Amino acid sequence: MKATRDGFGEGLLELGRARRDVVVLSGDLGDSTRAIWFQKEFPNRFFEIGIAEQDMLGTAAGFALSGKIPFACSFGVFATGRAWEQIRTSVCNMNLNVKIGGTHCGISVGADGTTNEAMEDITLMRSQVHMTVIVPCDAIEARKATIAAASTPGPVYLRLGRYPAPGVTQEKDPFVVGKANLIRDGKDVSLFACGLMVHEAIQAADLLGSQGIRARVVNMHTVKPVDREAIVAACRETGAIVTAEEHTIVGGFGSAVAEVVVEECPVPLARIGILDRIGESGEPEELFKAFHLTAQDIAQAARSVIQKKRK
Repeated sequence: MKATRDGFGEGLLELGRARRDVVVLSGDLGDSTRAIWFQKEFPNRFFEIGIAEQDMLGTAAGFALSGKIPFACSFGVFATGRAWEQIRTSVCNMNLNVKIGGTHCGISVGADGTTNEAMEDITLMRSQVHMTVIVPCDAIEARKATIAAASTPGPVYLRLGRYPAPGVTQEKDPFVVGKANLIRDGKDVSLFACGLMVHEAIQAADLLGSQGIRARVVNMHTVKPVDREAIVAACRETGAIVTAEEHTIVGGFGSAVAEVVVEECPVPLARIGILDRIGESGEPEELFKAFHLTAQDIAQAARSVIQKKRK
């Protein structure tokens, strides 16, 4: 299995070969973000900025103003947190064509611990004007998302992981920014997920299926703009929603879905994600259990919202 950061690195290589206007900037983490693959093949279009994420985003804005398509790469917690003001003022306010690759997101980073575990980045980026936010579920989708980002007008944030992601998608599967992908249909409850949690949602659907509950599984790789049509359809056709994300539930993916549900078609909804707590060091599998992000947790939430639906 490959991590989504690997798909990002592969996507950068494909873009480098196809488009001479693509440049890559690194915050001294070229190896970890896989940007080093681009550097080795296109050294004249790679720029090492160093441990200076704010400078990196300001420089990326300058490249965008000169007609280039810059991909600025660092750990998600540094790219979105330390450089938030530069993203807001220098990139988003002017709707510049800057792409941000944030890796090592979520608790699946594991032993690196809370300082490197980006758990607020979706919230930070979806609050930015003009920003597109994409959370690929596996390496294949990450490569497609990276390539698509180059053709998506305005700023784009790609949320990527370090932990190997189980294969969920195939090369033939479509990837359209802003359009969710139906993984499995069902009529009793809908499971919306992004990133690694898509695989957990599929496993949860299997557990529910063994109990006679038919769960719809939706891979919502684009958190902003969210696919309102897919959410409304799920509300009307299944009557209950569960969201799953490897991220805080405060303002994250689940909040994006809940906003549509409340505004368009209110139904029982539960959010699986990281509660109001900081990250910890440990093996990813252990952390998923400790933070209640497993298939069993999703299945339990699904049973709960179904019961509310029936009252």
